[in-house]
Amino acid sequence: SSDIDINKSKVHEYIAKANFPIIYTTNYDRWIETALSNYGKEYTKISSVSDIAKIDNNKTQIIKFHGDFDDDSSIVLDETSYFQRLEFETPLDIKFRSDVLGKSVLFIGYSLSDINIRLLFYKLSKLWKEQKLEEAQPKSYIFLPRPNPIQEEILEQWRIGMISSENDNPGESLEEFLKNFVLV
Repeated sequence: SSDIDINKSKVHEYIAKANFPIIYTTNYDRWIETALSNYGKEYTKISSVSDIAKIDNNKTQIIKFHGDFDDDSSIVLDETSYFQRLEFETPLDIKFRSDVLGKSVLFIGYSLSDINIRLLFYKLSKLWKEQKLEEAQPKSYIFLPRPNPIQEEILEQWRIGMISSENDNPGESLEEFLKNFVLV
């Protein structure tokens, strides 16, 4: 909402200062873009196929995975658009699959209760196993505010390491975690 001062958000400050080359977000808002701008970081916002053609690898890529308020047609809100995303065939899905296939990825703010994320992890893991190349698969990571041994076991089967915090406050645990990525 408009009553939040992004300039006072340590989480957004750390995201901006960490120099992540690619950021995927399911948020429609402009908070990440605002944070990067506030800290003098150049970025390319990607919410549609036409944006993919404009990628500048020298700038942080912000991929608005569920759309962007600046482009109403890109927003994933209803069941139909959500089910289309489960097919993983949109241009953003193809880019995401490519990034996850070739790079280690850190997931923050995702939940394993999100069926499309679980399905993606399963499909990618299956692809590597079918090729008998599991060991070549780049390991990815997910940050969850609290330890969860059951989810950790499931994730390890997909070569995703769980990173969690002992801090009971999810906001503080995320802030502490992101602070580790800030370049001093």
